[in-house]
Amino acid sequence: MSTLLEFDQWLFLLLNGAHTPWMDTVMIAITNKLVWIPLYVLLLVLTIREYKKGALWVCVFVIFTITASDQLSTWGFKEVFQRLRPCHAEDLASSIHLLVGCGGKYGFVSSHATNAFALAMFLGSVLGRRWPVFRSGLMIWAAIVSYSRVYVGKHYPLDIFCGAILGLFIGWVMIRAYRTFIYKFVSS
Repeated sequence: MSTLLEFDQWLFLLLNGAHTPWMDTVMIAITNKLVWIPLYVLLLVLTIREYKKGALWVCVFVIFTITASDQLSTWGFKEVFQRLRPCHAEDLASSIHLLVGCGGKYGFVSSHATNAFALAMFLGSVLGRRWPVFRSGLMIWAAIVSYSRVYVGKHYPLDIFCGAILGLFIGWVMIRAYRTFIYKFVSS
């Protein structure tokens, strides 16, 4: 296990240390949740356009998905494993290029990665039937948002990788729950 954590720290320092001023600006924007409001509005508009009255149920399940991913990443992982964020690790303090505030004490797993991949999996499945580009497009978006967390100094790569896996799983479970709900209660 220590070898894995040493590799994770080495990879973090490699990725976090590769900086340019213009990329710093881009990654600070990407890691900010508010910058994505236009994307969320677009997804809402497309959901309403595609599902009409059924869009309400899609939105309800998006809320369930984000709530589940956010709460599970925090209370099921961060508070259980209590792995310090790299910006809270004393042995890394002089080596980190921290571009934003450090935030909470623990970082395993990344809630940004978990939430982004859960949303990408769920909405990619829901909207991907009509617009297949959303499947891959939302996954690329989730990966970029997740990478930004390492770049700005808030997470180790393993926090991101495990958060992505958790998010994909939650999204998969929620798409199954959504389809079962629609089939049993709405379509009948």
